[in-house]
This record gives sequence, structure tokens and C-alpha cells, in this order.
Amino acid sequence: MQDPLTLYGQSFTSRLLLGTARYDSPSLLSDAICVADPAMLTVSLRRQLSGSKDSGQSFWNLLRQTQRTLLPNTAGCLSAGEAIKTACMARELFQTNLIKLEVIGDEVSLQPDPFGLVEAAIKLVKLGFQVLPYCTEDWVLCSRLMDAGCEVLMPWAAPIGTGQGPRNPRGLRDLRERAPDIPLIVDAGIGLPSQACQVMEWGFDGVLLNTAVSRALDPVQMASAFANAVKGGRSAFLAGPMIVQERAVSSTPEIGRPFASESSRSEGPATRMA
Repeated sequence: MQDPLTLYGQSFTSRLLLGTARYDSPSLLSDAICVADPAMLTVSLRRQLSGSKDSGQSFWNLLRQTQRTLLPNTAGCLSAGEAIKTACMARELFQTNLIKLEVIGDEVSLQPDPFGLVEAAIKLVKLGFQVLPYCTEDWVLCSRLMDAGCEVLMPWAAPIGTGQGPRNPRGLRDLRERAPDIPLIVDAGIGLPSQACQVMEWGFDGVLLNTAVSRALDPVQMASAFANAVKGGRSAFLAGPMIVQERAVSSTPEIGRPFASESSRSEGPATRMA
């Protein structure tokens, strides 16, 4: 059994978090959740409020039936004030202090606004929220969010929905090294199970997915593949990967080989006796 993931005092056996948007049908979403066995489900307050009353209630019922921990998010918010207001509404609707904080600074790349993000985080922590901020791998931003009281960080691998995988591997690995004690969950930009496995091998604590699963040709099979990849990557990290070598190193021991080396065969008897 793998070590549990602990976020704000809650322990989870899974290290995969799954989004609930853009599935072609409720049944596909339900089946994907079943095979992925995620720790949390992210849900947008905007989706919950924008649909018809019947569709909204049906979606809410589906989420409750999964018996998963829900992580509301402030997706689409373009200012700290808008994000704070949305978070307060989400807490009332979903009855949880957990909030995935998004404050978008660029509508093209959907890159987080570092200034608005820190401002919103400070105020939400004071209001009793357990904040999981969607951020970049920038160390200064991440350190400010930790100073604000965030006990979890969610750095992106690449822009939301692109599936490009880690665009700045060095930056992500540096962040992991400089923040060894805080849970880091890679959020956004992961497109393949191999990419999820890779960041888990680097020591990240979890992966949050949405588009990579919901827009796959077979979302259910892809959800299963990602679940296995996250588990495999975590196991590899805990096992302690070998150190990369610059030169080839023989895996066969020199002592006890059944055949003499070429150099020893070329030597005469007198030379070997000497």
C-alpha cells in the first residue's frame, strides 16, 4: 500500500485529482471517476450555477453519489475580488472550506495573475479557507503563497488544456527541491500518462487532470491509465531511482567470470607467471 497523501489534515490513498468538466455525458464522467479512484473531484461554481435547474441538480446528485471529497474552484475569475466572492459562494453551496484558487492574469495563456493570486490567498486564509492555489513554478510567487498560509501549492506543467506536458522541467524540479516539505500537486498541461508518471518520479505529491481524460477518445480507459501512471511514478520515487552515469557501467561483475579477458588470452605463459 502506498503512503497516503495528506492535504490540510485529510488523508487520501489516491494521489490523483480529477476534474469534472467537458465530459460528453454524465455516465462517462461517472465511469471515469470509478476507474480513476481520485482523492478529490474539482468542480466549478460557474458550471453549477450556469446550467438549468434540472441539469444542475442532476450533476450535483452525481457528485454526491461518488462520495468523493469535492474541491470547488474559482475558475474564470480575473481579479482577487471576484475570486474571493466566488470562493465564499462555493463554501456556502458545497459546505467545505477547501477551495482551489484561480485568478487568471492572461486570457490567452490562462496564466495565473501572481499579484491577484497572493492578494486573494491572504484574504481567504484569514476567512478560514483551506486554499490550494493554481500557480506557476516561479519560486518567488510560491514562497509568497506559502507566507500567506497556503499549505498546498498547485503549479502548472503547461497552460491549461494544452496537454504539452512539463514545459519547464528544471523549474519544476528546482521548486520541488526548494520546497521539500509542502505538498505540490501538478495542475494543468499534463496530456499523457507518461508525463504524469514523470512528475511523480520527480517527487511531486499528486497530479490534477481534466482535459487529458475528458477529451480522450476513451475517457474511461484514459482515466485508468493515468491512475496507474500516478501510482507507478510514486512507487519509483519511493524506490529511489539509480544515479544517472556519464559513462557505461557494466552490470556483469568482473569477479568469477567463466572466460578470461581478451588481454589475458593474448599474453604468453611466461608473461602471466611473471
